[in-house]
Amino acid sequence: MVTGEPLLMTESQGTYEQPYSSSAPVNPEWPPPPPYQPITEPAPHRKKRTRGPVGLLAAVAIVAAAVGGGTAYAFQELTGEGTTATAGTSTTVVPTGKRGDVAAIAAAVSPSVVEINATLAGGSSTGSGVIITSDGEIVTNNHVVSGASSIKVRTSDGRSHTAEVVGTDSSKDLALIKLRGASGLKPAALGDSGGVQVGDTVVAIGSPEGLTGTVTSGIVSALNRDVTVSTDENQGQGGDGQWPFQFGGREFNGDTGSSTTTYKAIQTDASLNPGNSGGALIDASGHVIGINSAMYAGSQAASSSDAGSIGLGFAIPVDTVKSDLAKLRAGSGS
Repeated sequence: MVTGEPLLMTESQGTYEQPYSSSAPVNPEWPPPPPYQPITEPAPHRKKRTRGPVGLLAAVAIVAAAVGGGTAYAFQELTGEGTTATAGTSTTVVPTGKRGDVAAIAAAVSPSVVEINATLAGGSSTGSGVIITSDGEIVTNNHVVSGASSIKVRTSDGRSHTAEVVGTDSSKDLALIKLRGASGLKPAALGDSGGVQVGDTVVAIGSPEGLTGTVTSGIVSALNRDVTVSTDENQGQGGDGQWPFQFGGREFNGDTGSSTTTYKAIQTDASLNPGNSGGALIDASGHVIGINSAMYAGSQAASSSDAGSIGLGFAIPVDTVKSDLAKLRAGSGS
């Protein structure tokens, strides 16, 4: 037996195993280790994601862009924004602090009103028009350009343009003409004539007697007046230089003939004279609320001391213009 080795005894011998002697090396696994305790390491620290002002603003901006873009697109699809200026979308709107200021209204809208000279088979016709697109679409009266063989338009800056008739609607006394090769023009803001009230301040801009850019002012005298005008393109202007019309069962400025049409008009006491036809009637905020169409200038007009406006003028409501615009662009009205 080698000293230092453990003494082994068999069970049959009735002995037992002496695991270690006094000189035996200590077993590294003895005494046994305590029960297994898994070591838990702290979870890695995650930086809490906070939505600070920058992140919140970025999120809001994204949502706003999505909603705003969709709204703008829908508005464009429904209103034709970008083609025709409408109230609230044009730079011709007068600032709130200048509301009702005739000088401010004139400065804002005058660049959008033109003088129209039409050559007719039996002479010529002079009137006005309102620019509605930057590339030269102009709304005027049918009686200003009806039967014209050529049309010349002079803008507020003195430039002269050739124009063509796009569409006419004799039943509403409206016409749409287009300048050739024009760009960069200032369209007027078409307002809402449904909100007009008797007594509202209005401004009229046109070219009476060829005096381009003439500005007058007054109020809305009445609404929904029945005005009757000729639809015959060969009727021509009355002897006083104005187109004849009927109102209240009476004829003014000559004979309207047998072919006529009647429309609802805004009545105003703003001074209107020959050549104002087709020009703009404007509200206190600078929005066009009507197209001036008929005016009474006295019984003998040019040959009378009573010639000139007597405060009895009429305008086609702009809501009528807007509802007819698509058909005018297609070449005819309803």
